Amino acid sequence: MKNWSTLLIFLSVMSSAATQQKMSCCSASATDAFAQLASDQTFVKSHQEPLPFTFFSDNGKDIIFKAADGSDAYGWEIKSRTPSNNYIFVIHEWWGLNDYIKKESEGLWETLGNASVIAIDLYDKKVATTREDAAKYMQTVTSERASAIIKGAIAYVGSQAKIYTIGWCFGGGWSLQASLLAGDQAGGCVMYYGMPEKDVDKLRTLQANVLGIFGNKDQYINTKLVDDFAANMNKAGKKLILKRYDADHGFANPSNPSFDKSSRADAWNNTIEFFKDRVK
Repeated sequence: MKNWSTLLIFLSVMSSAATQQKMSCCSASATDAFAQLASDQTFVKSHQEPLPFTFFSDNGKDIIFKAADGSDAYGWEIKSRTPSNNYIFVIHEWWGLNDYIKKESEGLWETLGNASVIAIDLYDKKVATTREDAAKYMQTVTSERASAIIKGAIAYVGSQAKIYTIGWCFGGGWSLQASLLAGDQAGGCVMYYGMPEKDVDKLRTLQANVLGIFGNKDQYINTKLVDDFAANMNKAGKKLILKRYDADHGFANPSNPSFDKSSRADAWNNTIEFFKDRVK
């Protein structure tokens, strides 16, 4: 009887642990789910290392602001030429806040003309040049830390700011999360091949329209995920403008050997049109 009792206790503990593990997996946030892909070697190897690229700017500068957890957070800012409460938050790919992201940020700033642009650093000053480092850095980003940095950026621009967000890959998912965190201050969200939010109740809190840009050849942010996102946005009563291209993950990055010039050009035109319709 004693052995049976011990066995039953052991089975109960194992069952409970398995249940908790399953719950933890199923309740993982969209951004955590994307970060977990960094442990998939197929996913890691699907990212070709970026071509060397250097960008110099006379307009942007490094900034330090306080994250919501009280620690220092970092970014790169270009202030609007004229006084404006419009701010565009740019969130980097899994490589980090590198020179390519700074170039994209300045391109937005020059084209729109009436907004300040802040490229937010979710890697705490780490920039990857190899896919192994990119995977390592992306895995270390927790939802708590990234949210604290974004909340700090929202506090930095102030309660009167109208906030627009854009990001690619890792940053595509965090662009959507940043717009969710911005609440009533959110003005518009652009996400390039990022992990969509799956929680319909959370999407119901979104106060901005979304431009979603995806590649039909993307094996990870795949067509099924995108279809589900469109359905969930519809259930939440939110507007999603969906643009899909016959291209692979990372197609919009000129430093990516898989760069698709024509798809990138059309996606960029759609991005600018989306922002111009909303950034007043």
